[in-house]
Amino acid sequence: MDDPVPGFSVPVHRALTEPILMGGAPRTVAIANGTLAAAIALGLRLWIPGLVLWVVGHGTAVWAAKHDAQFVEVVRRHLRYPAYLRA
Repeated sequence: MDDPVPGFSVPVHRALTEPILMGGAPRTVAIANGTLAAAIALGLRLWIPGLVLWVVGHGTAVWAAKHDAQFVEVVRRHLRYPAYLRA
């Protein structure tokens, strides 16, 4: 009863099922946050606000990814639905 049907079992590599994270944050969020912080720090020469923005933004993204690694897709889907379709 517990034996799988021959030919219907496929090994799946772990990397295909896990989200891509950079430093614990989703890749897109980490790149966008780093780019914005670098633009403020280097472009506007506001070093302290740029560093604070990067630390707070990355920390928030890591915290959210620990709770739900797919939080970016969830927020994107949430913003797509109209307000009159409240659950």
